[in-house]
Amino acid sequence: MKKTYRALVIDDERLARKDLIAMLGQFDNIEIIGEAENVPTAKQAIDQLNPDIIFLDIQMPGETGFDLIEQMEIHAKIIFVTAFDEFAIRAFEVNALDYLLKPISAERLARALERLEVQDASAAQPTRKLDYNDRMFLMIDNHMKFIKVKSILSIESAGDYSDIRTHDGIKGLTLKSMKEWEARLPDTYFVRIHRSTIINMDYIDKVEEWFNYSFRVYLKGMEKPFVISRRYASKLKVTLG
Repeated sequence: MKKTYRALVIDDERLARKDLIAMLGQFDNIEIIGEAENVPTAKQAIDQLNPDIIFLDIQMPGETGFDLIEQMEIHAKIIFVTAFDEFAIRAFEVNALDYLLKPISAERLARALERLEVQDASAAQPTRKLDYNDRMFLMIDNHMKFIKVKSILSIESAGDYSDIRTHDGIKGLTLKSMKEWEARLPDTYFVRIHRSTIINMDYIDKVEEWFNYSFRVYLKGMEKPFVISRRYASKLKVTLG
């Protein structure tokens, strides 16, 4: 049975919203659950309706579609809809599913919805390891930020969240567990030195013996060292070779 996706349409032009809603009505796997005309009404609609997919205009009065993404955590897939093609690169940098130029053709819309199903099918497969040169787009302290994987200094557990620190000064809480980080980060660079701490070995400055058979590890750019138990220190030594 084909999955039904609950869709929210956000566009400041009423006729543009109506036209897109009419086109989406031709697809039996799309259910329109609401519409919004600007960022404030969009934020309210997303909170209340929890859509699976959002068709988002970029240029709107006051604030843009990109502003909306930066202001709140959005779990829905996003398809940007705009009359301007100069935003395409930035749209894909924020992991948009697709980017549609107005006026939208039925054929182009169908291809975008096909990508939605393909992406869902891929999500059911095991998540791939990140490459050291990859970038991530994360919600950190209620703000969306680009994070270079190779810039991450340390990650510490904070309940359902994790406290991330980077070499270029980014720090804060993000909704990712230590288990998720371990599954995604490249093993050749990142190692767990405590039940609640992961560090980037590229930034190790020195490791020194501490009391009670423990050790302290100092990272470049961080004044406070991490304390490592003997068991984790042995693991670190093996990893470093």
